[in-house]
Amino acid sequence: MRSTEPIRVAILVILASTAAACSNGSDSPTSPSPGGGGGGSAGVVYTAFGASDTAGVGSSVECFPFSPCPNGMGWVQLLERRLRETGPVTLYNRGVPGAVLSPTIEEVGRRVGRTFPGNILTNQSPFTRPESTVVTVFAGPNDANAVGQVIEAQLAGDDPRGFIDQQVRLWADDYAAVLRQIRQLAPGARIVVLNLPNLAAMPYFAPRSTFQKSIMQRIAVSMSDHVNALRAGTVSVVDIMCDPRVLEPSSFSGDGYHPSDRGYALMAELAYPAMVNASHPAPAADCGQKHLFPPY
Repeated sequence: MRSTEPIRVAILVILASTAAACSNGSDSPTSPSPGGGGGGSAGVVYTAFGASDTAGVGSSVECFPFSPCPNGMGWVQLLERRLRETGPVTLYNRGVPGAVLSPTIEEVGRRVGRTFPGNILTNQSPFTRPESTVVTVFAGPNDANAVGQVIEAQLAGDDPRGFIDQQVRLWADDYAAVLRQIRQLAPGARIVVLNLPNLAAMPYFAPRSTFQKSIMQRIAVSMSDHVNALRAGTVSVVDIMCDPRVLEPSSFSGDGYHPSDRGYALMAELAYPAMVNASHPAPAADCGQKHLFPPY
């Protein structure tokens, strides 16, 4: 279960402090159609946390972290443009390609010699803007891969299932800590989090054995279920696990891991209603996407 973050992601991180522009692409799909509210006369202050998704890695227009990217084709940039259709928007994109959720996962990765360019809990969410009206968080794929790599390296002890369950519980505790920190710093913000897709069914994982896919399915589905449990009050959960379109081949870039333009447009389409509506439906309790491979 090797890391699938491409070399160009590391280059993006290195150049982030000096670059202030984004690349151009010619194949740009239509962004989500207008609809719903935009945040009122005071405008929207949008803070985004995540990993390579926040930079649109894999899309036709990738962005440098921490830099304006008005033509970006990642889901964060698509949402920014859609929100602007109904009023002013200020975006604070704190995501860093390759990041994981917390120091706990960083420590897991070190068991197999992996390092990460930071985490959301200590390197991103402390920089929540107090005036934020909406905050999005997407975490988990890099984390799930790290847990899977430890199992593949036979460093998970004599009970891999127990190891998965323990790591996912710790991960969920850290996710809740991220949300508490956001709420403390931006008490008026609507928080929108995305659960995980079934990574075992993504193209990058296709060469793996059925047994390995069952292991990854257990990790991803368990993480997704824990994200679903975070839904409460002004915290909405966007259900990408149970939308079959997320796993269609056209939703992925050439590396089979990062979304394509279509994949990012789909993420934006699914997230937008949760960002602008006072209430958002709960994610599905169960669906076929959770059971694509034999249980592990």
